[in-house]
Amino acid sequence: MRRTLDKFSWLLLAAVLALASLLLIPAGARASLLLIPPPEPETGSPPVKKISITAQRFHFSPARIEAEAGTRLEIRLRSRDTVHGFHIVGTDVNVLVPARGRGTVTAVFDAPEPGRYEFECSKKCGAGHTQMRGIITVKDSSQRGEKNQ
Repeated sequence: MRRTLDKFSWLLLAAVLALASLLLIPAGARASLLLIPPPEPETGSPPVKKISITAQRFHFSPARIEAEAGTRLEIRLRSRDTVHGFHIVGTDVNVLVPARGRGTVTAVFDAPEPGRYEFECSKKCGAGHTQMRGIITVKDSSQRGEKNQ
């Protein structure tokens, strides 16, 4: 009788551990373990363009960015010296860029309609602070097709 109870206890413990491990594994990994394809990404999400910008007294590099209307810009910012700001004028995009060696920050800008969007340093960083500017040029996506014809 004791031997049967021991086997049952081990089986119960194994079942509890298996269930607990399934709850702790992220959903995407769990789906691949069960050979179920992960869910498809949303088709309505905008295309993403990733850009890296370096801030340094007293300029941004690159200072000119081009994107198509409807594109989501993921702008990764880092500084080569002190703390800077990154503000896209006329929008709510305004982040602090950590000083050299302190990491990076990402700003997200959904490029709306075609036009020019100015960005600037929003944290006073010295005598040339007002010169720290750049331009995001958003073009109509149909213009790309016209160039290729």
